[in-house]
Amino acid sequence: MKKNPIAYFSRSLGTVVGLVMIWRGIWYILDGLDIHIFGSSHIFTAVGGVIIGLLILYLPDKDLKEIEKL
Repeated sequence: MKKNPIAYFSRSLGTVVGLVMIWRGIWYILDGLDIHIFGSSHIFTAVGGVIIGLLILYLPDKDLKEIEKL
C-alpha cells in the first residue's frame, strides 16, 4: 500500500510546528523567570536548562547516545 505523500508531509509539518510552538513557549516562560525571579540574569536558567536537558536525554536508557554524533 502506497502512502499519500501530501498526507505524510502534512503530518510531519504539523509535528514540526507543534514542537517549535512548545519550544517557543518554554523559551518565553524561562525568559519570564529570568526577569521576575533572577533579576534578568540568564545564567541560572541556562545552566538549569543544560542540566535538565541532559537528564531528559540520559534517564530513559541511562546513556547519552542521542548526542554522540554532535
